[in-house]
Amino acid sequence: MPERNIEFGRYGARGLKGHEAVARRLDGLAGYIATPVTARRGLLARLHYLTRTGHARAAARAAGLTVTDRTLRAWLDGTRSPSRKNLEKIEHAYRAVRRENVARYLTARLNREGRGTRVEIHPLNQSQVDRPRQRVVEYRTLNVRRWERIVAAWAAGDEQALDDAWIDQVVDLGSQWGQYEYVTSIGFAA
Repeated sequence: MPERNIEFGRYGARGLKGHEAVARRLDGLAGYIATPVTARRGLLARLHYLTRTGHARAAARAAGLTVTDRTLRAWLDGTRSPSRKNLEKIEHAYRAVRRENVARYLTARLNREGRGTRVEIHPLNQSQVDRPRQRVVEYRTLNVRRWERIVAAWAAGDEQALDDAWIDQVVDLGSQWGQYEYVTSIGFAA
């Protein structure tokens, strides 16, 4: 696209890609378990979430948690502890399954029966950029009415699809939409 930044940060600007800020906000809305997986309580909560139904077990296996039922039982009983590699797999599988489970709910909440959700876009940080090189970029709001592609890409963990879906929405800002490819933060509520 013509407005894409090629050398972001060359003169000292700081920020993150818009789709990454959206993914962070959606992660916040997903309501993950707050206790870390390294704590016994956090581990048990994740394992119970991943093993309470047959559908959850199948989704966990599809997400990469491929241990035997005997090993899972030993972890749940506390007779064995998972290795660091398995803890990472448990966390990855938990987040993937949680995203899949809340995606439909988030889409409905954000679409709000066609009314959409107001999104606040906070521009990139230019405090380290020399004065002559700074752009005039201001705080903007945008009403996003179609969240299906954004939430589906987030749930699938597909960064490129999420970027494309987000850029399709940001184009509605007008001819200066490229100034909001990188942002400080993006805020919305469901």
